[in-house]
Amino acid sequence: MVSKSGAGKLGVGIIGCGNIAAAYFSLSKLFKGMEIRACADLDMKHARSRGEEYGVRADTPANLLAADDIDIVVNLTIPAAHYEVSKSALDAGKHVYSEKPFVLSVKEGLDLKKRADRKGLRVGSAPDTFLGGSHQLARKIVDAGDVGRITSGTAYVMSHGMEHWHPNPDFFFQPGGGPVLDVGPYYVTNLIQLVGPVRRVAAFSATPATHRTITSKPRSGEKIKVETPTTIHSVLEFENGAVITLNASWDVWAHGHSPMELYGETGTLFLPDPNFFGGEVGQTKAGKRLKKNPTWKHPLGVPNQKHGEGMMANYRTIGLADMALAITDGRPHRCSLELSLHAVEVMLAILKAGETGKVVTLKTSCERPAALGVAEARAMMKKKIS
Repeated sequence: MVSKSGAGKLGVGIIGCGNIAAAYFSLSKLFKGMEIRACADLDMKHARSRGEEYGVRADTPANLLAADDIDIVVNLTIPAAHYEVSKSALDAGKHVYSEKPFVLSVKEGLDLKKRADRKGLRVGSAPDTFLGGSHQLARKIVDAGDVGRITSGTAYVMSHGMEHWHPNPDFFFQPGGGPVLDVGPYYVTNLIQLVGPVRRVAAFSATPATHRTITSKPRSGEKIKVETPTTIHSVLEFENGAVITLNASWDVWAHGHSPMELYGETGTLFLPDPNFFGGEVGQTKAGKRLKKNPTWKHPLGVPNQKHGEGMMANYRTIGLADMALAITDGRPHRCSLELSLHAVEVMLAILKAGETGKVVTLKTSCERPAALGVAEARAMMKKKIS
């Protein structure tokens, strides 16, 4: 498949011009197979501002969905609007790639699948950070059996929330937000790609503070209501028998836990934060010493952006690029609906288990997405990164 415009690459339109949109506009230029051509927002002022900033046309959502030069709609609206916007795009004959979580219920996800299958369309969703160089190195180690079968592990996603830096943090504390549904997708998706699908979940949850005080500008001093749990301790049982603890909290000022550790029959893997593409990977074999950063020249692990912590690897939109190229090549895309739907059900099961105190058995499952090797990653990029 090529773009309806006949330009040889798929045309992309973005709906939702908020904070995350900047990453899509700037980083999509690194990859082949797609081109952002338009953006839209319920507030035309935001759409015009982004359009002028990145040299694309600004449309209303309705006009963007009707445009002949748009093949893929990127849904960057708030989580509560993801389903309706994605449904409208599919009904308009467009492929959809959504920010996470792409739906807030299994029922919504299955409905999008039905609509997409009916028209031969694709649905994809962030996160795509699991395709980063560090996490694909971990995947290579797991697949090679270098630490044996994964039997258990831990994952910690803990901080003190978003009200300290985000200009409008309200939605983080509403249903559809919280640490499990907002930051949890990075951790759950990476665990699925490394270990496989989840069978059942147990959890306890808490909401220590019913209101939060914004300390970021321009709304510093305002209080917002907390309507979703902000501390959740869960245990995931995977289909391969592994049992992994996932603790997520926005009530923690500091901690000393590794972001993710996987314990295998013959060794241990220490993984960096799956919210990012790079970082150190550590590995032990039996009683041998920790070895950090085994040789691995993956282009999606190369630092390419300066942040407060220094140079970091940031390749967000690789999942979108992979989907665009997969549509053209007629192969499965890695950030698939099935993977995303299973991850969503895992997170919803964590919240339900925390609310009810009962063990929740999953109804969905999925295949692990294909690994992304060095040569395949380089082939997706417009220029070589060494």
